[in-house]
Amino acid sequence: MSVRVLLADDQALFREAVGAMLARDARLEIVGSVASGDEAIAFVRAHTVDVVLMDIRMPGTDGIAATRQVLRLRSQTRVLVLTTFDLDEYVFGAVREGASGFLTKDATPQALADAIVAVAAGESVMSARATQALLGFVREGAPAADVGGALDVLSPREQEVARMLATGASNDVIARRLFLSENTVKTHVKAVLAKLGLPDRIHVVIWAYERGVLRPQA
Repeated sequence: MSVRVLLADDQALFREAVGAMLARDARLEIVGSVASGDEAIAFVRAHTVDVVLMDIRMPGTDGIAATRQVLRLRSQTRVLVLTTFDLDEYVFGAVREGASGFLTKDATPQALADAIVAVAAGESVMSARATQALLGFVREGAPAADVGGALDVLSPREQEVARMLATGASNDVIARRLFLSENTVKTHVKAVLAKLGLPDRIHVVIWAYERGVLRPQA
């Protein structure tokens, strides 16, 4: 079954170009094209959408607010942000609201299509550099100490995995450090996300720092 994609960008030529490129990928189905955050919200309310390819800066309701509303309407829908500038505070605002990652608008068609498929499958899409920048961004507002009991719902091994996820560690790094197979790590990651009610590993980073699970580094 193909991934149903909605394009949300205020530049018509950009939407047409991206839509034409993505339509060539048999894994994807472009189900709509809208020019504003308000139109994206209305479309998701009326149609089934797997992934919204969301621009941040649009007239009226911007991409951050639209991301929040879309995910409130349809918790199973995923949002992938497209941005002109990497490591943008507005992008991180969208991630805080639930976006599953972002790509810059100069990404190749193949990279964009692969990212949409990955996000639809419940993965997150963000470069290593952007992940580290996100860590710095959320540390600024992190509490000085653990607020207490945040990880109690997890088993001891899942707590270890969650703490490593919160540092941006990949599955292979976690596997090496904890002497586990990657398949076992994937199982633990799925359990962590399910028990914490989080959509993907990017949001483990935000969750952990906002609750003081990991303390900010000086």
